[in-house]
Amino acid sequence: MFNISDIKEHAEVVGADGRHVGTVDGIEGDRIKLTRSENDPGHQDHHHFISFDNVAGVEGGRVKLSVNGADAIEESDGQSLH
Repeated sequence: MFNISDIKEHAEVVGADGRHVGTVDGIEGDRIKLTRSENDPGHQDHHHFISFDNVAGVEGGRVKLSVNGADAIEESDGQSLH
């Protein structure tokens, strides 16, 4: 289990597979908002999110997910990208 207060702005977010997913921009409701600057082309006009349900823990200032990186990202409307 993790403490929401352990998730800090600018922390790296990585998938269970070790893949870099993004950088924390903030917390909104029950999701982590990622910075837009790392979005793929065509997605840079909005934020992507990670549900708290997908967070395994926070270690060394890094947010580690319980799912692979490609499966973790949601669009701003809450729909999965994959």
